[in-house]
Amino acid sequence: MKIMKKTRLLIAISSSLIVLSACQTRPHQALSAEPVQAASVSAESEKTQAVKSVSESGVHSFMLDNGMKILVKPDHRSPVVVSQVWYKVGGSYEYAGVTGVSHALEHMMFKGTKRLKPGEFSEIIAANGGSENAFTGKDYTAYFQRIASDRLELCLENEADRMRNLQLSDDEFKKEIEVIKEERRSRTDDSPTSLTYERFNAAAFINSSYQQPIIGWMDDLDSMQLKDLSAWYKTWYAPNNATLVVAGDIDPQQVYLWAKKYFGPLKSSKIAPPKPRREVAQMGERRITVKVPAKVPYLLMGYKTPVLKTAEDNDEVYALEVLAGVLDGGNSSRLSQQLVRQSEIATSAGAGYDPYARQQALFLFDGVPREGHSTRELELAIKKQIENIQKKAPSEKELSRVKAQVMAASVYEKDSVFYQAMQLGTLETVGLGWQKKDDYLQKIQQVTAEQVQAVAKKYLIDDSLTVAVLDPQPVDPAASRKAAAAGGRHGH
Repeated sequence: MKIMKKTRLLIAISSSLIVLSACQTRPHQALSAEPVQAASVSAESEKTQAVKSVSESGVHSFMLDNGMKILVKPDHRSPVVVSQVWYKVGGSYEYAGVTGVSHALEHMMFKGTKRLKPGEFSEIIAANGGSENAFTGKDYTAYFQRIASDRLELCLENEADRMRNLQLSDDEFKKEIEVIKEERRSRTDDSPTSLTYERFNAAAFINSSYQQPIIGWMDDLDSMQLKDLSAWYKTWYAPNNATLVVAGDIDPQQVYLWAKKYFGPLKSSKIAPPKPRREVAQMGERRITVKVPAKVPYLLMGYKTPVLKTAEDNDEVYALEVLAGVLDGGNSSRLSQQLVRQSEIATSAGAGYDPYARQQALFLFDGVPREGHSTRELELAIKKQIENIQKKAPSEKELSRVKAQVMAASVYEKDSVFYQAMQLGTLETVGLGWQKKDDYLQKIQQVTAEQVQAVAKKYLIDDSLTVAVLDPQPVDPAASRKAAAAGGRHGH
């Protein structure tokens, strides 16, 4: 697992997020259905009734009476639109015994409603030239479609339908849970670096629910029942726990009218926020060794750090982002220059930091030692690079490089309407508010070398460090072939 580089507002679908796999099968028994009524809407009258705001970046925000938020980012360069429905629930909302239930429910959301047979939603999108999928993260679950702008209405109609009218069949669940368990085996249990990352999180966190794998522990998947999914669906899937994000070639007012038409009639629910599970203070370095069949050793290190949601001083968070860029922001970064090309201790070495979470997170390092070198040598080399910054602030040239990369990335990322929607959905769903994106570039540009040095001194210390080492064991060739055959694309 190569750590994602977080030198900009990067909301990545990576190892911390599981993309859907859903199979199409036969109909299920229905839960009590809440009709999706096509409310009569007058465009002229609704223009004066919408609770609306428009940001400097062109994001239009609306709120329905049932508490559902609507965010629209027009982009008329191509006649395409991306629609995403985000729910405030994910792996970090779970508790012991039901880990993986958010992801399992995500699979079952494609199994039909009272109105649509299993797989019909997907068939409708494909028949109209679109694509769709879903993903589960630690702090959210989201469903999305890419489609021609003039086909957006059918996406919203069907998303509203399954928000309240999902059918859950025990027969379908029994088949799907086996699909999920096989996914876990192929993507985690048979992947040495992924397995190391999972055990690393379990060691790094004691009380925080970030210790749990999004896909769930195998024992919990073995004991999971349909009633667990039904209860989860009834608890969290409601308009007042969801945000609709639309980006692309569309009129914001029209999106609001369609949202009011299809989502507006859905009743809100009483949703109690999850009880906080604050991580206990770490009182010293933690180490684990993972012994599994693998071809090469692997090193993973993480230091406890604040995120925007938890930081007392948000300026520190932006300084940590710049620090990640100094260490691992391309070929001219310190880790690449010093560890990979000059000393040749590592074949790869990276750093990563994601400030967009609900709870305290980690500043991560990972790497693979070059043949003839050990993970211990690599660890000491990484620590030396940290120490260098702690003793001497990075140069203005380094800071200028990182800031220029951030500016260039922000321009490039605007080419993707999917990414624009991901930014808004993530920020809103983790509780930061979508407006946070508007001041991001300015905040990064204001970071000083002294601030970068200060956060390195404050947070990258041994007492907050967790280290995981993959100690490779002999590989069974037959098992490797079996794992490769099972590890296909994760889609539906």
